[in-house]
Amino acid sequence: MKEKFKSNRNSTVSYSLVIALFIILSIMSGAGLLGRKYSSLLVPVCCYIVAAIGLNMNVGISGELNLGQAGFMSLGAFTAVIVAGALNFHGVTAPALVLLICIVCGTLIAGFLGWLMSIPVLKLEGDYLAIVTLAFGQIIVNIINNVYLGIDENGLHFSFVNNSIQMQEDGKMLISGPMGATGVNTASSFLAGFLLVLISLIVVYHIMNSRNGRAIMACRDNRIAASTVGINAVAEKTLAFVISAALGGAAGALYGMNYSSFAATKFDFNLSILILVYVVLGGLGNMTGTIIATTLLVVLPEVLRFLSIYRMLIYAVVLIVIMIVTNNQTIRLRLKNLRQNKKESGKGAKTNG
Repeated sequence: MKEKFKSNRNSTVSYSLVIALFIILSIMSGAGLLGRKYSSLLVPVCCYIVAAIGLNMNVGISGELNLGQAGFMSLGAFTAVIVAGALNFHGVTAPALVLLICIVCGTLIAGFLGWLMSIPVLKLEGDYLAIVTLAFGQIIVNIINNVYLGIDENGLHFSFVNNSIQMQEDGKMLISGPMGATGVNTASSFLAGFLLVLISLIVVYHIMNSRNGRAIMACRDNRIAASTVGINAVAEKTLAFVISAALGGAAGALYGMNYSSFAATKFDFNLSILILVYVVLGGLGNMTGTIIATTLLVVLPEVLRFLSIYRMLIYAVVLIVIMIVTNNQTIRLRLKNLRQNKKESGKGAKTNG
């Protein structure tokens, strides 16, 4: 009963935080208080939050170190570009409808590939699993980096490694190898990002509070003991892996539809590590902490931009300080005692009253 109350409280805090941030930032953006620089970060922040929530499902809840989240994001982003290009070429131009279809397609494709990857990957554990997921992520990015894809009235035209596509005059290139996606009709918005974050939280919390979620956490804590009581460890960990990949694809689709051009190199190894940093600093299994950490760490480099060459040095120092503070047992114990003392003093005041 206590665990259920704690879980409901955590989910309520997460939903409330996201809704409050959306209202505040929407008002500030509408009033022109954010400025162009920070307004342009609203959608990317939502993308990274969704990707981090998905990765936390895999790393924090399932206990498997996945370093391929950027690969799933790239898959979702370029799937969205292809779907949007096909829809626009056939006269479907409503931004909301195009974005919805792109996110659904990106989610499904990334989830399906995540399922395929889980078959060999989940036979491994620990560092070996991390290395294999890293390799898969890099393979996806490098394949996309060599793809040339165009569309005309005869359909899609594909070429690999070099651009040998012959299209009619009304044709349009969707993916141009190392140049990536060009000429994308943007459709993403802060509202769409906010809704996607909410949906991601609903999905993850629903799984966490379900029988499957408890089984996933049991496998994380002790896989052998969980198997002895009839839990299918492979099936449960596969579910977590697929959900993580699908949310990465959804985040990538939203990201891809936010820019008129972007390259596959954006989704490299460094992005996977960055998303992992968001998860670790926010707390493994802590979705509220993940939202806060992601928001702060995405915005912080822009806040420090006036420091020029010292910007990333200070950013690194801030990361180290946050890591030390959040993992310091003495500080956490003091904060816990402080909260407990406040509760007791509040109860005492009510009793005296």
